[in-house]
Amino acid sequence: MKLGLIYPQTELQGDPEAVGRIALAAEGMGFDYLLAYDHVLGASHDREPRLTGPYTEHQPFHDPLVMFAYAAAITQRIEFATGILILPQRQTALVARQAADVDLLSQGRLTLGVGTGWNYVEYDALGQDFATRGQRLEEQVTLLRRLWSEPLLSFEGRFDQVDRVALNPRPRRRIPILLGGFVDVALRRAARIGDGFIFADGAADAFAQTARLRELLDQAGRSGEPFELRCNMLRARTPGDIADTARRWADIGGSHVAVSTMGLGHASVEQHIDYAAEALAALKARR
Repeated sequence: MKLGLIYPQTELQGDPEAVGRIALAAEGMGFDYLLAYDHVLGASHDREPRLTGPYTEHQPFHDPLVMFAYAAAITQRIEFATGILILPQRQTALVARQAADVDLLSQGRLTLGVGTGWNYVEYDALGQDFATRGQRLEEQVTLLRRLWSEPLLSFEGRFDQVDRVALNPRPRRRIPILLGGFVDVALRRAARIGDGFIFADGAADAFAQTARLRELLDQAGRSGEPFELRCNMLRARTPGDIADTARRWADIGGSHVAVSTMGLGHASVEQHIDYAAEALAALKARR
């Protein structure tokens, strides 16, 4: 089972130096991958319809693909995962180009986790329709895979149309596309089209969701296919809790677990790194 670290960007005041420090520290400690959340814009919740998500205009976010391109240049081994990129608010062909370049420049270290998000204000600002985000995401996954694999293609979809186009250079491998979310519709979508699923244990019950997802994979005729089960361990609050959650995740066949250092009162990059090191030591001790 691979071990990841969630980049704690909402608690680092947008410090650009923290990106390199944490990426290098994570690789040096022995984490297998670095995961980053995504928001292009924050928004005040004082509006109608009222926003109910966990972030406002006060939490900073770096663009994960830009951040990973930088981190790839200063690291050698560690992998990168978006967890998740809010795909339907973005132009599909542009995401295809950006993700292909990160994967090429990192020599095959990118996993693209995607989802629909919750912030309709962000969709409005980016010129996309919040109401059709689920349908658009499914079409986008199909188009991304075709752009990454075909030398020339035309595509007539509900949301995207391209006429005899090429993405050049293309990635040298099939970039994994994982889905994420907290509700049953996200699990059903992953069972149909995903290479795996990123669970947020704490925002939902990842263990119960895994049982449900396996039912859906079986219904889709995919129970024997490779399928990644990744758990962001948000509920675990101590290194011991993290190790226990990871052991339980491995027992049910999980493929990846990621440590979160956020929400614990850490006030500096050093404190986040020190806590990550403690958590990793606990994980390795109980393997």
